[in-house]
Amino acid sequence: MPLPSLKEQFAALIAAPSVSCTQPALDQSNRAVIDLLAGWLGDLGFACDIQQVNPGKFNLLASYGSGPGGLVLAGHSDTVPYDPELWQTDPLKLTEVDGRWVGLGSCDMKGFFALVIEAVQPLLAHDFKQPLLILATCDEESSMAGARALAEAGRPLGRAAVIGEPTGLKPIRLHKGVMMERIDILGRSGHSSDPSLGHSALEAMHQVMSELMNLRRQWQKAFNNAQFSVPQPTMNFGCIHGGDNPNRICGQCALEFDLRPLPGMDPEVLRSAIRQKLAPLAEQHQVRIDYAPLFPEVPPFEQAADAELVRVAERLTGHRAEAVAFGTEAPYLQRLGCETLVLGPGDIACAHQPGEYLEMSRLQPTVRLLRELIEHYCLSPVIAR
Repeated sequence: MPLPSLKEQFAALIAAPSVSCTQPALDQSNRAVIDLLAGWLGDLGFACDIQQVNPGKFNLLASYGSGPGGLVLAGHSDTVPYDPELWQTDPLKLTEVDGRWVGLGSCDMKGFFALVIEAVQPLLAHDFKQPLLILATCDEESSMAGARALAEAGRPLGRAAVIGEPTGLKPIRLHKGVMMERIDILGRSGHSSDPSLGHSALEAMHQVMSELMNLRRQWQKAFNNAQFSVPQPTMNFGCIHGGDNPNRICGQCALEFDLRPLPGMDPEVLRSAIRQKLAPLAEQHQVRIDYAPLFPEVPPFEQAADAELVRVAERLTGHRAEAVAFGTEAPYLQRLGCETLVLGPGDIACAHQPGEYLEMSRLQPTVRLLRELIEHYCLSPVIAR
């Protein structure tokens, strides 16, 4: 039975919900996406290893050929949450609009896997001198649990890894780190008619956020790296939850935020600076303030400019390798011995947005580029030194 077409695979991946989120009510399993990929790749002759990472969360490592070396084509199988009322189309249905394929995960980044499968099919009749590995991970958009589990297991992968995150088909060899943090404030609720009856966690959080914004300004003055399009460290307040009714003093409030440090900025130094600001606020507002990372930080990533993979990607794309502000799983693959690069067809500007899309004009250039990478690393009998 023939595989579904590229567009049919793309549509099926988008139709399989796989949100990962720090909010349990929004978090979903990625098993449906993993099963689709394992089925298609298994039919093509790949050996498929599905690894459970956490309940309902899975990685897939599919391999064709054997031996050392080879190429890893990698990506994450999850998406961010979405607001269906803000979309003009069904987020879970592939829709063609003005030369674009629109749908949740089209750009970031489930659609990449359909392009990988399209690229490899004509090459399977050839003798693979080195293996091709296709890696689909879980929870990249939240905890990075899938990539962390791989790194902790320590199993060597290939000599080169390309992660298909949205880079506009330009190679990326540097990115910032990612810290996802949470502050919980416990005050005391009471009747709103008399402020002395309670201690407002929401008012304390207001001042906490002001102090965090002051720190952000200080760090952005102190740190700058012109290699990045956003050359300063950033801090984003992602979500806040507090209180339950207008006529009750807010007893609890929680803030989740992220920091994007530049290479050379120590996460523990940043956390220490935050803690120093929080302690006096807890005393002033007579509340308890707890601060901790949501997940271990994602390290900044840098691949040497003279690495073989960087040179090959620059030659094939015609673009010099650059830096980006967003984080990826690259540091974890690098830890497993892979020269690593981030290179995919989407545009980061539309990722995590209503109406996320992939330009159809990028489809065939991506397939062609992936074929050339597979030919270089898997079909060529010579390992470049």
